[in-house]
Amino acid sequence: MVTEIAQIEVKPGMEAEFEAGVAKAAPVFKRAKGCKAMRLERSIEMPQRYRLFVAWETVENHTVDFRGSPDFQEWRALVGHCFAAPPAVEHIQEAVKGF
Repeated sequence: MVTEIAQIEVKPGMEAEFEAGVAKAAPVFKRAKGCKAMRLERSIEMPQRYRLFVAWETVENHTVDFRGSPDFQEWRALVGHCFAAPPAVEHIQEAVKGF
């Protein structure tokens, strides 16, 4: 299992529109090959900063399958206009399980 973390800075005043777009995009992720879950979190200190967490079976499910699909274009059409800058994306794996 791999988790994609995308840090997304949203243009001022577009927070509600961005959140609505992410909610509309949930089915896009749900049908994506290898996608297991997705959630969006918002910074308390910096309310224009979000982190999108997407669980994928493999990195390639995100970087090849999803990014190369029409679903990626639909995702970007729903939210891309809200971005203040391109998202910073990384992939992580669990190293040590706490509890």
